Amino acid sequence: MILVPCVTLGLVGVLSSVGTERIGAQSGAQQGELSTSEAAHHVLNRLGFGPRPGEVERVMKTGVSRWIDLQLQPRRITDAAAELALSRYPDLSRPPAALREMFPRPGVLQRAAGGQLSAADSMALRDQARAGRAFVGQIMSARVAQAVTSERQLQEVMTDFWLNHFTVFVGKNPLMRYCLPAYEREVIRPHTLGKFRDLLGAVAKSPAMLTYLDNAISVADSTRPTLVSREATQRRVQFARRAVRRGAQRPGARVDSATFERLMARRPRGLNENYARELLELHTLGVDGGYTQQDVIEVARALTGWTVRPGRRDDDGFFFNAAAHDAAEKVILGKRFPAGRGEDEGEAVLDLLARHPATARHIAHKLAVRFVSDAPSEALVDQVAEVFRNTEGDLTAVLRSIVTSKEFFSRAAYRSKVKSPFEVVVSAVRALGGTADSTAVTAALVARLGQPIYGHQAPDGWPETGDEWMNTGAILNRINFGLAVASNRIPGARASDWERYGVLRGAQRTEQVDAAIAAFLGGSASSDTREILMSGTNPLLAGGQTDSGAVDVDATVEMSVEGANMPPRRRPGRGAPPERQGSPDSMNVRNRFVPDRTNPLRTPPLGATRPLTGLDLVIGLALGAPEFQRR
Repeated sequence: MILVPCVTLGLVGVLSSVGTERIGAQSGAQQGELSTSEAAHHVLNRLGFGPRPGEVERVMKTGVSRWIDLQLQPRRITDAAAELALSRYPDLSRPPAALREMFPRPGVLQRAAGGQLSAADSMALRDQARAGRAFVGQIMSARVAQAVTSERQLQEVMTDFWLNHFTVFVGKNPLMRYCLPAYEREVIRPHTLGKFRDLLGAVAKSPAMLTYLDNAISVADSTRPTLVSREATQRRVQFARRAVRRGAQRPGARVDSATFERLMARRPRGLNENYARELLELHTLGVDGGYTQQDVIEVARALTGWTVRPGRRDDDGFFFNAAAHDAAEKVILGKRFPAGRGEDEGEAVLDLLARHPATARHIAHKLAVRFVSDAPSEALVDQVAEVFRNTEGDLTAVLRSIVTSKEFFSRAAYRSKVKSPFEVVVSAVRALGGTADSTAVTAALVARLGQPIYGHQAPDGWPETGDEWMNTGAILNRINFGLAVASNRIPGARASDWERYGVLRGAQRTEQVDAAIAAFLGGSASSDTREILMSGTNPLLAGGQTDSGAVDVDATVEMSVEGANMPPRRRPGRGAPPERQGSPDSMNVRNRFVPDRTNPLRTPPLGATRPLTGLDLVIGLALGAPEFQRR
C-alpha cells in the first residue's frame, strides 16, 4: 500500500490511543481527551520543538501543567546548554557598526582600491565575500542551535513565531545582515512573553524593520510643514557638506566625503507607505481590521522621521529626525492627532493600534492557529482575544489561556499540525539527542527543505498552516531528509548517537521498528508506516534511496539571501501588489520575488550518501514518516 503523506496526512491513522490516564488532575490544565503520555508528547511538540530522549517520561513525572507553568516563566529555567551553544558565535553579540567593520561588503573594498584591482586585490575580494557568506551562515546557524539546545522551549517557539510575525528579509539590502543579530537578541527575544505593546514598539524602532519596510527613508511631502523649517534644514546640509570637505578625511572621521555625498544623493524625497501598511495589515489590525487607505497614509505621515542614524560608527540605532517629520494634523481610525507633535505622535499611534479590538482578535487568531489548529474555533479566538484586551496584551496570560484550553488538549488538536521545515530539522536533531551544530550545515538543510532562515522576502512571513507546506516535491524532500539524517549528514546528530542504538543494532527488525515508533512517532503509527519501516522501502521513492551529494553551504546561504525568481503571492482579501512608491530605493517589497518553498527543482531532494540498512534505515524512514511530520 502506498503512503501519501501530502494533504491527505489527516487520513493516515496516526491517532491511536496510548495509555489510560487522563489530563485534569494538574492545577493548570482543564480536563482533556488525551492520555498523560499523549499530553506530554503534545506539549513537547506544540510548546517546544519536539522531545529529546527521555523527555516525555520526565514531563509525565513532573506533571504536564507544572511543565507548562515553568515554560511560561523562562527566567526560572537554567539554560546552560543554550548559553554554551551561543558562546560559539561571539561575533553575533557585537553591535551592527562593529559587524560592518569586521565583514565589509566587497563593494566597499573595491571602492577603497580605487577600481584598479590586482590579482591580490581580487583574491582579497573573494575571501571577503566568502567571509560575508560565512557570517550570514552564523546568523542562521545560531537560530537552529538555540532551538535545538534550549530548555526554554516555549520561549524558543515564541521567538520563532514573532520573528515570523515581524518578518524581515536578509537580502533586502547589503546592510540588513548587520542588523539581524541585534534584532533577534534585543528586539524579539526579550519581549516574546511580555506585553505586546512593548514588542510592537521595539520592532517599530529597530533598524532592521525601519530598513526592511523603508520607513527609514520616509519623510514629509514637500507640501507639508515639518518641525524644523526647510531653510534651517538646507543650512544644516550646507554646513555639513563644508565640514566634511574640510576635515572628514582625517583618520577616525565618522563619515568620509564620498559616503556623505552618496547619502545626500540618495536622501529620501517623500512619503513611503510600506511600513504603515504592514503595521496595520500584518502587525496589528489584520486585513479585515476596519482601516482604510487613508488611514495607511495618515499612519505613514505620523511615522515620518522615524529613521536610523546614518554613517555613525558608535550608534546605529533609532533616530527621530524632526526635519523629516510631517507636523500637520492627522486623523487615524477616527481619532484626531493635532498638529505640531513629534516622536510622541508615532508612540500614540502604536498605543492606539496595540489597544484596538481588531488587534486583539488578529493576534489571538494567529496564536490559536500556531498552537491549536489550522482552523481554530471562533469561541477559542474570542476567548483569547478577550484575555488580550483585559490584560492589555500580556502575552504570558494570552498563551496560558490557549494552552490550558479544552481545545488545546482535544483529540482533534493532537497531531493536527504539519511541521514547518525549521521544525522538521530541529525536532529530528532533538529526537536523536543531538548537539548544536556550530557550522551552517543544519541551517542550510532548513533552507533546502524550503524555509531559508531570514529568507522570506514578502512581509507576510512563512505560512502557519500545513496546506501551504505540502506537495509532492516537499514530501519527497522530507522523506529524503530523514535518510540524510540517518546517513550522518547533520553534524551533531548521528543515528548512532541515539541512546538506544547500541542495544537495538543487532535486534530483530520488529523490535527495531517498535522502538523507533516509540521514540520518534509518539508511540503510534499507521499500518502503512509500520509496513514501510518493516520492509525498508518507501513506495514514494520509486528510484530507491537518492543521493544528492554534500550540501553546498555557500550556495544555500546565497540562495537564502538572494531568494528565488518567483512571482509575488497575493494575500487573502487583497488585490494585486501595489505599485512602486516613492524613490527607486523605496520599492514596495511586495513587488519583489518570493522564494518557492516547495518546488523540488529549487530545493533538490536530500538523501543518503551511502546505502542504508538495518537500524539506520529504520531510523531514516521513521524521521521521514508522516507521523514525524506532524506535531
